[in-house]
Amino acid sequence: MVVLLLLLQAACVFSLGVGLWVICSHFLTADIPAAISHPVKLRVLHCLFQLLVTWGMIFEKLRICSMPQFVRFIHDLVPLKEDPDVVVTDLLYGTIPVKLYQPKVSSNTLRVGIVFYHGGGAVVGSLRTHHTICSHLSKKSDSVVLAVGYRKLPQHKFPVALRDCIAATTHFLKSLNMYGVDPDRVVVCGDSVGGGMATAICQRFLGSPDLPKIRAQILIYASLQVLDFQLPSYQQNKNVPMASRDFAFYCFCTLLDIKPSWKSTIMKGAHLPAEFWEKYRKWLGAENIPERFKKRAYQPMPSEPLNESAYLETSLALDLVSSPLIAEDEVVAQLPEAFIVSCEYDILRDDSLLYKKRLEDLGVPVTWHHMEDGFHGVLSTLDMGYLHFPCSTRILDAMVQFLKGL
Repeated sequence: MVVLLLLLQAACVFSLGVGLWVICSHFLTADIPAAISHPVKLRVLHCLFQLLVTWGMIFEKLRICSMPQFVRFIHDLVPLKEDPDVVVTDLLYGTIPVKLYQPKVSSNTLRVGIVFYHGGGAVVGSLRTHHTICSHLSKKSDSVVLAVGYRKLPQHKFPVALRDCIAATTHFLKSLNMYGVDPDRVVVCGDSVGGGMATAICQRFLGSPDLPKIRAQILIYASLQVLDFQLPSYQQNKNVPMASRDFAFYCFCTLLDIKPSWKSTIMKGAHLPAEFWEKYRKWLGAENIPERFKKRAYQPMPSEPLNESAYLETSLALDLVSSPLIAEDEVVAQLPEAFIVSCEYDILRDDSLLYKKRLEDLGVPVTWHHMEDGFHGVLSTLDMGYLHFPCSTRILDAMVQFLKGL
């Protein structure tokens, strides 16, 4: 009994120590921009996330489970909030879990269909974390939403997640009549890495004449390239929650199975040859980003000489699945119209700005909303009670308005 009490006391002291370490680390490293409307909320949200990650790392070191598995287990414990106006059905497309959201009220006309790919860097996030977003989308835009539960890291490496999304999307496109979806109004949608997958799927499905055409792509602070980590937003927002540059790099390395020891080399641009930078500067160069986005703490960084070993290990970063932003003009010019949301205090902000310019230069219609007080992941606070940010509601309302106009 005494031993048990001592162990319990030690566990409590250790847990308290972990919590204090997370809080101290947050105040020492996190950058909370003055323009964020609710800075205290962001601090709380970030500390909670870092606490999960820290405990996940501890369990990973103890070989109990991986950090992503622990974080996903905990965030999926939160009960789902049901909306009486939306019918939610859990399905399996083969072995791929999906959630189907349909307005309860019947319709005399075919509805818009949305295929939703959730964010989380292919590390965290799930069907459950994005349940509220999908439910609100379905209800407010009177659409049928299919959320795809693709397999994630670290068990499933590149490109398993995209293959799952392609398979689920193909199945959905072949079953539109069953769900009352208009084949001329099917939209792909995603946030963060899910936005990148939506773009990659749009490009991939251009060569599928047997399937209904994708009508539009909705990209919420999408990850569209993993090549240049020195763009203005990557420098300016490197320590801004909820996606620091360190965490983004962790996701990048885990996804493409790259050793983290290459971080310094990759950050300096020495993982890619000079001819690559010359070829793609016209699309990736910071000169394509409006000057107003370069005023905060940005210092142009010339790339260093090629490190051959780093190039060999990171070659998957050049795959269009990882970096759909560098697809050739003849591909991008054929893409459907886009709805793009970027956030000022997001490390991925410039991915959206660069992609927006590419699309517009090639004549593809773009509806763009920039959230001056937004940060990465803010849409997920939509129904978090005290931790809700008004910016999330503005993003959802803009998405709904766009969908109603299709």
